[in-house]
Amino acid sequence: MRENSIICSECGAVISGESVHIFDEHTMCEECFERCTVTCDNCGERIWRDESEGDSNYTLCNHCYEYSYTTCEGCGRLIHNEDAYYEDGEDYPYCRECFEKLNSNSIKNYSYKPEPIFYGSGDLFYGIELEIDKGGEDSQNAEKLLDIANSRDERIYCKHDGSISDGFEIVSHPMSLDYHINTMNWLDIFEEAIRMRYRSHNTSTCGLHIHCSRSAFGKNYEEQEKAIGRIVFFVEKHWNELVKFSRRTSENLNRWAAKYATISNTTEETYKKAKDKRMGRYVAVNLENCNTVEFRLFRGTLRYKTFIATLQLVDEICNLAINLSDREMEELSWSDFVSMILPKKFELIEYLKSKRLYVNENSTESEEM
Repeated sequence: MRENSIICSECGAVISGESVHIFDEHTMCEECFERCTVTCDNCGERIWRDESEGDSNYTLCNHCYEYSYTTCEGCGRLIHNEDAYYEDGEDYPYCRECFEKLNSNSIKNYSYKPEPIFYGSGDLFYGIELEIDKGGEDSQNAEKLLDIANSRDERIYCKHDGSISDGFEIVSHPMSLDYHINTMNWLDIFEEAIRMRYRSHNTSTCGLHIHCSRSAFGKNYEEQEKAIGRIVFFVEKHWNELVKFSRRTSENLNRWAAKYATISNTTEETYKKAKDKRMGRYVAVNLENCNTVEFRLFRGTLRYKTFIATLQLVDEICNLAINLSDREMEELSWSDFVSMILPKKFELIEYLKSKRLYVNENSTESEEM
């Protein structure tokens, strides 16, 4: 090798003077120069290929992306700022196609939150968020489900959810347990969703979230906090049983409904540690909402009996939190808990039996929808 030979800093090859390219203080051969660098399609500046802020079709330097482009919240497509659409008061950009889809009459955008309408009587009301997938984020399909549920009153609405691959989220207004079971036509909704090829359990994306009205847990903030602390303690103490009930995988739970892992001897200390961890909303019991406590543990389902059993379980936990003292909750075993379930909640009892969480019986039913 000659003393004055020029070496490519990327591949180590000897290069002739005519093929030398110098970029960002790196000396490169023609092949490495083309392989390692690209030109911004917006301003023409050359940049390192792995620093491109664009997509597979368009190359952008960081400056052009930051000041001229953004990414559609719905489909992830690169869009120019001038072509981005925004909901009133929201900061999420959308391309035209996604914006029109989200603002159709049947599928609302993710931030849509109407004034709640309460159905049923009593203090405890439950709002449902059920994610369905594999049938398309199709406004006509959503319209069919809305027609079934809202023939007389607005009881559900449908929303876009970025975590769902090819579907949407069904959200109910708050309802009492009795209304959910005896008045709300969930079975008809589920049968139509299945007919349109939607799935909820047999996906890697879908959850069933249940919001409970915070006001039911006490007359004032202090009473509510004590009762909610008992909920968190119950979930932490009986985590293994609830995971089995939930049908979620450990990986899925860690991502969307994590354990606080703060169990102590007392409900008060367990709850304090949970709040101090500040884990956000992706936890089994989400405490981030002002007016509700959200159970995020459960995998989605379009099987009616499983859906009702899940509602009944949450209702049992909430009633225990309201009616038991801290000490009683701390001393409560899982067998004590299941022995207190009223016979009329037969969906819950049958589901517990199928999971061998009630008596030592083999499971006879499987989740398919």
